[in-house]
Amino acid sequence: MSVKNTVSPSKWIKFDRMLSLDGEWVRSKLLRFFNEGGPFGDLNTRSFIPPEDVGDGKIIAEEACVFAGTEILKHCLNDITRLDFSISDGDTLAPGTTIASLHGSVRDMQTRRKIILNLLRRLSGIATNVRKYAEVDAPKEFMILNARKASSGSSKLEDYAVSVGGGYSRRMNLSKPILLGEEHIAAAGGLRNAEAFSRSAHPEVPIQLKISSFEQIEAALEIETDAVLLSDMTSKEVGECVSFLRSFPIGESIFVEVSGAITVTTLKDYIRTGINAASIRGLTTSDKSVNLKWTEDEAPRTVGKSD
Repeated sequence: MSVKNTVSPSKWIKFDRMLSLDGEWVRSKLLRFFNEGGPFGDLNTRSFIPPEDVGDGKIIAEEACVFAGTEILKHCLNDITRLDFSISDGDTLAPGTTIASLHGSVRDMQTRRKIILNLLRRLSGIATNVRKYAEVDAPKEFMILNARKASSGSSKLEDYAVSVGGGYSRRMNLSKPILLGEEHIAAAGGLRNAEAFSRSAHPEVPIQLKISSFEQIEAALEIETDAVLLSDMTSKEVGECVSFLRSFPIGESIFVEVSGAITVTTLKDYIRTGINAASIRGLTTSDKSVNLKWTEDEAPRTVGKSD
């Protein structure tokens, strides 16, 4: 798995972009999907298509979209087909655009076709959704972040699609940064205790304080937190918090992130407050799969080995 780290305005905070996937991991993931979809194999395909048949096919976009999936195709079809890409991940496609041309075992392509196509539709739907947010006018350093909410077992694939669309993964795992919420503060017996414990246990890991009201904002200055997460606030409330933080010298270096019910329409109002990033809950949970199709040539298949 290849990860590109991007340093935020804070010297501490880093966010990740996953723009490529490990081939062995992709193949093992797809093999699990194939086995779940047909634990005894594709009986229809095996019954009606001879194993020696080879043929040609195409994957085509049926609607405008941002494509995410070359990392899937090149790792799950490389053993059975000749695969030629017409586009790259992140390209905006017009309806009718050919994504890839395939040549190889008809039986194997038919067996894998539905699962691969459904996965490409979903990942491209996520990338298309993310791109809408990433294209909102904002400073160059501003980031669209993916909240850590993913379908079970699909977080890497969804992080990949978010990255292709132009976003970043706020927390690919629970290891960084340390996010102090009310439950952690209560368990530690107070904010200072929670901060002290976190710094002593993991001095190299940045601390982010979750804040849900203006009354809590002074706490960020008291413990000299590295970042704050302003949760479920209106853009006006966020603006008041940011102005207060930035009025102190230490506040200039605090990374300010917002989360909540932020839409493409309201995002610009939050950006104007001077925040550094917005964590969008719906990047992977409110996406729409895009229409892609997998066609095969009408001409009779050639019998023989794939070249």
